[in-house]
Amino acid sequence: MKYSIQLFLLFLLPFILPAQSSITYLHCGRILDGVGGELTEQTIVVEDGKISRIEAGYVGAAAGAKVVDLKQSTVMPGFIDLHVHVESELNPRAYIERFTKNPADVALRATTYMRKTIAAGFTTVRDLGGSGVNISLRDAINEGYIIGPRIFTAEKAIATTGGHADPSNGRNEELAFDAGPEAGVVNSADEAWKAVRTRYKNGADCIKITATGGVLSVAKDGQGAQFRNEELEAIVTAAKEYGMHTAAHAHGVGGMQRAIKAGITTIEHGTLMDDETADLMIEYGTYLVPTLSAGSYVAEKAKTPGFFPAIIVPKAIEIGSQQKEIFTRNYARGVKIAFGTDSGVSPHGDNAKEFGYLVECGVKPMDAIISATSTAAMILGQKETLGQIKPGFTADIVAVLGNPLEDIHLLEKVDFVMKDGRRVK
Repeated sequence: MKYSIQLFLLFLLPFILPAQSSITYLHCGRILDGVGGELTEQTIVVEDGKISRIEAGYVGAAAGAKVVDLKQSTVMPGFIDLHVHVESELNPRAYIERFTKNPADVALRATTYMRKTIAAGFTTVRDLGGSGVNISLRDAINEGYIIGPRIFTAEKAIATTGGHADPSNGRNEELAFDAGPEAGVVNSADEAWKAVRTRYKNGADCIKITATGGVLSVAKDGQGAQFRNEELEAIVTAAKEYGMHTAAHAHGVGGMQRAIKAGITTIEHGTLMDDETADLMIEYGTYLVPTLSAGSYVAEKAKTPGFFPAIIVPKAIEIGSQQKEIFTRNYARGVKIAFGTDSGVSPHGDNAKEFGYLVECGVKPMDAIISATSTAAMILGQKETLGQIKPGFTADIVAVLGNPLEDIHLLEKVDFVMKDGRRVK
């Protein structure tokens, strides 16, 4: 037993120790800088976890520095996914596993999900709701105990009684309980303030609400509005006072419009958005995080007998089948977008498939990349540190062979990943 523990500790040692000071020269055939710029044959110099300078040509390295040959590659900022669920991954047993898995089980599985995510080139994610294990996972990654992307988390989502994200939904009488603000369920403006303050106390970075019903909740309505105006206004105001931005899960127009008018930062999914709601998004400057990956995945899995509870199947088919067509129309109308997949519904590690879905719906490849780099960083409040290849920025860098502006699907085959100046792939 003692020998096994020693081997385990030796395995962990490289991840626990802080990164040593080092200089790395990246010889880049093409750079897409995250804000629309494109450079060829450049050298990125990385020092102490940051991009120290960018020089024309393939510069000779200083003594003792590392050199990485990316001359045949396109180099970009590390991708940012603004909608993931780090604790889980959808499967036919997911609904029963809520009652059979312990927090330790959730945490250990999550470490594998996060390894897949960073290997796919996503060096930062926004986690939009879980059990609270997400806070511990974020901290463990930040402290170097496990490998994974930088996490900004909402901790537990905020819902209304019986709404999408009410953790007491679908339980029998023996297991039922009346969830309140601690569990993320509110029914008044005062409870909304308490829920935000509780998320802040627990260490959340942002606030997630469920403004409408959901496809995967055990309830028949996936579209109806689920918050009153005064509750939404209280949540947004409280979040701003505590330095947090807000995200609203929303499928139907009623819930979307209420959330937009309350000042929500991002609308997640926006599946059934009509022209009036799109115009409201444009007026208020609200960003849409379309999560086309999740819509495609649930529509596909709804055709597999037994994958979902019966009450979910018609919602998954109806909403999933409309999402791309409606998104195409609203994007063309001028709705601003930011990148997000809802991974955890769709599989972790497949995040980059979202790029292909966006381009399929009329987004230019460069704009799709910007949505996952500088735009996403801005929403996170990190526009001066993340999302760009620029001196002074954090050295989160990815590379793929070839030119993704010609074939966006190349982004599904990331060959090189650096986070905080350390190569992780």
